Amino acid sequence: MPGNTSKRYPLELKQRAVRMYAEVRPDHPTDWAAMAKVAGLLGVATPETLRKWVRQAEVDQGARPGVTSEESAELKRLKRENAELRRANAILKAASGFLRGRARPARAVIVDFIREHADRQEPGGLRWGVEPICAVLTEHGLPIAPSTFYEWKDKLPTRRQERDQALLVEVHRVHAAHYGVYGARKVWLQLNREGISVARCTIERLMRAAGLTGVVRGKVKRTTIADPAAVRPGDLVKRNFAPLEPNRLWVADITYVSTWAGWAYVAFVTDAYARRILGWRCSATMTTQLVLDAVEQAIWTRQRDGHELASVIAHHDRGSQYSAVRYSERLAAAGIQPSVGAIGSSYDNALAETINGLYKTELIKRRAPWRTLDDVEYATAEWIDWFNHRRLYEYCGDIPPAELENAFYARLHAQPPAELTHS
Repeated sequence: MPGNTSKRYPLELKQRAVRMYAEVRPDHPTDWAAMAKVAGLLGVATPETLRKWVRQAEVDQGARPGVTSEESAELKRLKRENAELRRANAILKAASGFLRGRARPARAVIVDFIREHADRQEPGGLRWGVEPICAVLTEHGLPIAPSTFYEWKDKLPTRRQERDQALLVEVHRVHAAHYGVYGARKVWLQLNREGISVARCTIERLMRAAGLTGVVRGKVKRTTIADPAAVRPGDLVKRNFAPLEPNRLWVADITYVSTWAGWAYVAFVTDAYARRILGWRCSATMTTQLVLDAVEQAIWTRQRDGHELASVIAHHDRGSQYSAVRYSERLAAAGIQPSVGAIGSSYDNALAETINGLYKTELIKRRAPWRTLDDVEYATAEWIDWFNHRRLYEYCGDIPPAELENAFYARLHAQPPAELTHS
């Protein structure tokens, strides 16, 4: 009989074998001979097995030193209790996420937890199992019977699970449609704008499970190269980038993109009211013509829509491109007042730096490497169209910049004209 045979024999049989050995021992020349005779008669596998029973009986009777059967059973019991306590503590630690909550978690959550951890076993510890997990959870205020778990575990997906699957499709769609830059908050806002009512915490949970994240902006590298001999206008903005209406403040700046064909430079002109990009230009060189083309598009954009530019302030840094005579003359011809921030201080042109940072984070870094200037130019055109008309901007109240501008002009046109009173 292989293995540990002491667990395979009834207690009464072991006691009988020990008693018979004591009775027949005087009739045999050695202990071993008597043990072999009794083992053969009772079907015990080997005389060695009976020898262990005899020695243990002698210890229990005090005739031989050693650990008695009672003491051995007590040690086993204590070890078992200790292992069960360690298992209960491990179960509590794993379930702490929903045990700490005030509200009872949904039954599906508890069932999923049991299913996930039932076969778990710590090194040198006990297998967790369904019954022990249910006992621990019940003891700590989440009563659930093993029969309830088995009833639920093979059921069809719950309504919540079915809704999660449908929502996850929409989450992937929105995330991909917006350059993969949206975090949970903006995905939640976009879905609700589309009429899909869902809680923000649900989107956070689904995106976390799907491994979807938004982008995080990196550090900004300055591209300002000042011309110390140039005459510059003063700072008319004083770091106030929150005008009360469009066409009061434009900000401009240049950023750079590394391509396989060399550096590409991109100039932006942005209206500070709704952060809408009005003009832009890509070039292989950082020249005055680059910023001229960007501001020319901004002027054209506003004049096309019939807006006056006499109240516009164009704010930029102290780069030599912006201090060139041709640039200043073009602003003057359009009735735009120039304004210049301090050299080396990104705070004096913080809004333009913000637009540059969003451009680099949401487009350039995510699609790198870039092959040519043409690739950058086409992608920039797509990104600006998305940025102006579809991207949810927190500063604008979580609506696109163009939508905020349209709302302003709609309110303006809805106001009745002021009437003169005659006394």
